[in-house]
Amino acid sequence: MSTARPERVAPLHDASDPADAAPRRAFVLGCSVLFVGCAAVTAGRTASMSAMAALPMRGGWSLSMHWLAMCGRNAPAQLAAWLVMWSTMMVAMMLPAVVPNLWRYRCAAVHAGATHPTALTVCVGVGYLLVWTAMGAVISVAGTALATGLLEHPVLARAAPLATGAVLMLAGALQCTAWKARQLTHCRQWPPSAGVSPAHFRSAWRVGLRLGRHCSASCAGLTAILLVSGVMDLRAMVVITAAITAERLSLHGDRVARGIGVLALVTGLWRLIVVITAAG
Repeated sequence: MSTARPERVAPLHDASDPADAAPRRAFVLGCSVLFVGCAAVTAGRTASMSAMAALPMRGGWSLSMHWLAMCGRNAPAQLAAWLVMWSTMMVAMMLPAVVPNLWRYRCAAVHAGATHPTALTVCVGVGYLLVWTAMGAVISVAGTALATGLLEHPVLARAAPLATGAVLMLAGALQCTAWKARQLTHCRQWPPSAGVSPAHFRSAWRVGLRLGRHCSASCAGLTAILLVSGVMDLRAMVVITAAITAERLSLHGDRVARGIGVLALVTGLWRLIVVITAAG
């Protein structure tokens, strides 16, 4: 178990500067509008998916219909629809945690004399979201293949509840590793106060991709928990969003991450015991 402790990052721009008040208010307002819009769309999409009957599976669980191809929709159209849904959901879930990174980058762009600091910051956000979108594409293909295999092989379907418990335990263990602590530190401290010269869009793009890579790696365990808990379950989304935000913004994020990991371990173990007891 890691004892690494992420350090607080000195602000790259003096928040007390009166000249900075108006841009800061505009930045917060823009992020708030984006968050509310994506959260509303995600909630509406979740409600419509919840209205669809889940498919009962052997083993006493149900398969969500969003993993299966919709009638009249080919594979590329299905993937595109999934990516739109996933990207919108990721904006709503990740924005509260990544806003400080984006603001620090904008401050660095101002200090570097960039002509369009806001546009550069948007470029960082697009690069960041692209990494999550690529992850969503992998999850969609893998999830559809897994759902097909579960439908075709009843033995796999019966083992799914056990697999869910095992995934929860593995995700919890990952939360407590030194690797997780390092990734979380990168996320909390990016961009660094030194060596940041966002003078052009290519640099901003690279920053967004790098931040997205660290962030998606840091959130690997929590993403796995979301997937096995119900990717279109609004309650699961809210809980995971709160967990990501807490471990990213808390003064003791490493402790929060380990606490979440212990909770996931206990939950996974409990689910395994319930499934094994019921089978016996």
